[in-house]
Amino acid sequence: MALTFVAFVAGALVSLATSWLLVTRIERIGERLALSEALLGLLAALAADAPEATSSISALSQHQRAIGSGVIIGSNVFNLAALLGIGAIVAGTIALHRKVVVLGGVVAMWIAVCCAATATGVLPIFAGLALTSAILIAYVIVLGIRRDVLARLHLPRNFTSWLSSAVDEEELELKEAIHPARARPIDSVVAGMALIVVVLSSVAMERSASSLGRHFHIADAVVGGLVLAAVTSLPNAVAAVHLARKGRGAASFSTALSSNNLNVVVGLFIPSAFLGVAVPSLVGNLTAFSYVALTALVLAIAYVKGRIDRRSGWLIVGGYLAFVVCVVVTV
Repeated sequence: MALTFVAFVAGALVSLATSWLLVTRIERIGERLALSEALLGLLAALAADAPEATSSISALSQHQRAIGSGVIIGSNVFNLAALLGIGAIVAGTIALHRKVVVLGGVVAMWIAVCCAATATGVLPIFAGLALTSAILIAYVIVLGIRRDVLARLHLPRNFTSWLSSAVDEEELELKEAIHPARARPIDSVVAGMALIVVVLSSVAMERSASSLGRHFHIADAVVGGLVLAAVTSLPNAVAAVHLARKGRGAASFSTALSSNNLNVVVGLFIPSAFLGVAVPSLVGNLTAFSYVALTALVLAIAYVKGRIDRRSGWLIVGGYLAFVVCVVVTV
């Protein structure tokens, strides 16, 4: 077991360090492609989600579906607490545009509810995948579409104006937070190699964590939803605290929601459609409902106050700790 523990720690350290390298190179490639700040942030969130997605797919491929779904849904709960809760505590306050909250919040809440419905067996996996993919694709299109093209879609003028304004405000939040250099040819090579290392180290981390869990009789839901979920989300948490300390905590809001959205669609629903879904369980349902509840709490605070202050940050972190206690007690 000592070697297994060493493999887990080594896999975690290598995965986390290399995922940071992957994110920076992906950002440079996105800058080279002249992507908008909003799309660049989405691409960076996808790269940062590589450890979660890989760990989930690795567990699903081994028929450890409770771990696979727990990694993704548990990491989404952790993301909200670490990126926004701790970010607000460190920064003192995270000022937000209400239009950005509504635009990102509608997508985030839709995906969270679909995720919970699928995890509890209410919604079939293919239906969940279709519903979440549709709104995520629409969101990406809105972020990337030019304003003149948007104006020609013959949508209600007030709605088009509001949507353009919301996207512009999100661009402003991310513009100062993301300053990548333009990619060179070597960056594509580095990104490819980093991705391979992240995948291999994340697989090693997941396998060793599963083995340790079985040896110490720790429930799969705890291994996936608490241990792997928190460890694989650390790169996002570190980045969020860094942004908050620099006074750019608002960028963490879009990053947190984008990361969670991509986690569900890319890291859970797509692989689960081919590898199978976890059987609904008490702890699994608790994790899914906690994801929805904490997402709703964050969005309500952000919209009503127009910011997330230190007191709200403690409330969000407290919500996550309550989730942890409930999982441990339930198991």
